[in-house]
Amino acid sequence: MIDVFNFHEGTSPLLISVPHDGIHLPADIRARMTAAGAALPDTDWHVAELYSFARELGASMLVGNYSRYVVDLNRAATDDALYPGQVATGLCPLQTFAGEDIYRRSGVDDVEVQQRVATYWQPYHDRLESALRSLRKRHGRALLWDAHSIASVVPRLFDGELPELNIGTNGGLSCAAAATERVAAVADASPYSYVVNGRFKGGYITRHYGSPESGVHAMQLEIAQRVYLNEASTIFDARKGSRLRDTLRPMLEAFSKSCESS
Repeated sequence: MIDVFNFHEGTSPLLISVPHDGIHLPADIRARMTAAGAALPDTDWHVAELYSFARELGASMLVGNYSRYVVDLNRAATDDALYPGQVATGLCPLQTFAGEDIYRRSGVDDVEVQQRVATYWQPYHDRLESALRSLRKRHGRALLWDAHSIASVVPRLFDGELPELNIGTNGGLSCAAAATERVAAVADASPYSYVVNGRFKGGYITRHYGSPESGVHAMQLEIAQRVYLNEASTIFDARKGSRLRDTLRPMLEAFSKSCESS
């Protein structure tokens, strides 16, 4: 069995969580999937590669290895709705973002959902929680950056073309206000369009773990994939990726610095 996650321990208070980069599927699950599902179109393609430079900043990194179609690590284990009134993509999704069926016949019953939670979801969150606890003990604070990407146009989830950088702080509840202001200032000075707490305000990870009053500051960045890859092929574009890193690095530095005394 492939490891549920890869973890790199850094030296700074910063932890990069990458829950949707994984592409692995257990054989029994893959055997039941449609061609549309097995293509894994809703993967956060190459996000771990995009953020590989963060280790130079002393960041720890936690990267999920299994597809979000196995279980979505950025949803509550109880599958509570993140955005009431919007299409819910689900803890164990049955349809792609485009509305295509992921499974040929039967979906995923409650027993299987609980098995997937225990096998894949819980180990990731146990490691995430323990890493944050260790950072707080060592540095007096923990800084959680939840790294995501999504196709630029997903009509079922949002209208039009998504801004290139989508900063989410659960409406300002998951991190210090100064952190949001400084990260947004970097985005504003960059060549990219951006929004703060727009369509994507942060998923379960940002909302659950972000607790500024307890010394844990959490922020999500959802990147429109046109910024760093060829969306038609999902191939990483090294030139675009290098250009984007020139903005991501100061964003991470601003996030870290703004939380130093919080």
